[in-house]
Amino acid sequence: MKIIMYGAEICPDCVAAKAQLGEFTTVQLDYRNITENTATLKEFLRHRDHDEMFKPVVEEGRIGIPLFILEDGTQTFDIADFMDDVKSQPVQNACSIDGKGC
Repeated sequence: MKIIMYGAEICPDCVAAKAQLGEFTTVQLDYRNITENTATLKEFLRHRDHDEMFKPVVEEGRIGIPLFILEDGTQTFDIADFMDDVKSQPVQNACSIDGKGC
């Protein structure tokens, strides 16, 4: 399964999710660090600024990472949505303006 993951190394949820996905030999992870370069950030923002699923994220002052895009184009914030073997931890999405997930 090919998965594109947008994230950042400064986001604890992204680091944990990337590590979890790295344990699966069936996953071809295309990790895209949004803090690494402007082109990747702009690519992520095109999703964030034009997709309805981000509306509550933006309203709550969160960034919207980690973001996972599957081969079929499905987008989700939770890897447990598409990987039965992944035990997802409840995530407050620490990547918010206040850094506390609030």
